[in-house]
Amino acid sequence: MTRYFFEISYKGKNYHGWQRQANSVSVQETIESCFSKLYSNKEIGIIGCGRTDAGVHAKQYFFHVDLENSEDTIVFVFKLNRMLPESIFIKEMKSVESDLHARFAAKKRTYRYFIHPQKDPFKEELSWYFPQKIDVDQMNKAANFLLGEKDFCSFAKVHTDVKTTICSIYSAKWHTDANGLYFEISANRFLRNMVRAIVGTLLEVGAGKIPPEEIQTILTAKNRQEAAVSVPAHGLFLWEILY
Repeated sequence: MTRYFFEISYKGKNYHGWQRQANSVSVQETIESCFSKLYSNKEIGIIGCGRTDAGVHAKQYFFHVDLENSEDTIVFVFKLNRMLPESIFIKEMKSVESDLHARFAAKKRTYRYFIHPQKDPFKEELSWYFPQKIDVDQMNKAANFLLGEKDFCSFAKVHTDVKTTICSIYSAKWHTDANGLYFEISANRFLRNMVRAIVGTLLEVGAGKIPPEEIQTILTAKNRQEAAVSVPAHGLFLWEILY
């Protein structure tokens, strides 16, 4: 058996997240279906670098798979891209050591959430239209309270099967560019719905509804109801994975 790492990107609009679901179409299921067709309908399981929620996109995502035959990687990628829908793109395939794991070997994950302040039909599926005036400096002041190793239970979806809600945040900052505003956050791991809940809460700071220091109180409460409502999924991208 040879282990292969695949780098891909996908637009999440039409999928119920990365992970295979019982009654919904996922990115994982769509790719595995193509693998099965290439291997005479044999079931082929792939392991992703993590979950993304329904509607969330990935600029960079990795998965690994163990295959019995040694493949011409260029030809194999070509075949997969021909079979896959336009919303999923295979960037690269390479053989790796047999113990390299797409999920557990990842050292750092980065997400970006995009916001545009003016209505724009060309951005509506990849960025959230948010016309309200906000104070970016105050939001960045609040984001600093997220840094370090902390319990992010207050920003996580409840009743999930995680062993711990402790995460180490390496960086968290709002940036402005020609297209609008985006929030970038990097960590060793993320909980379900965590980034969207953080963004929603920071926007309340930017709108003057709560002070930046309130982030500390929310973290200490360890109660999802203390944080703000999550922002829509379509503005969120899994941006980078480092091994």
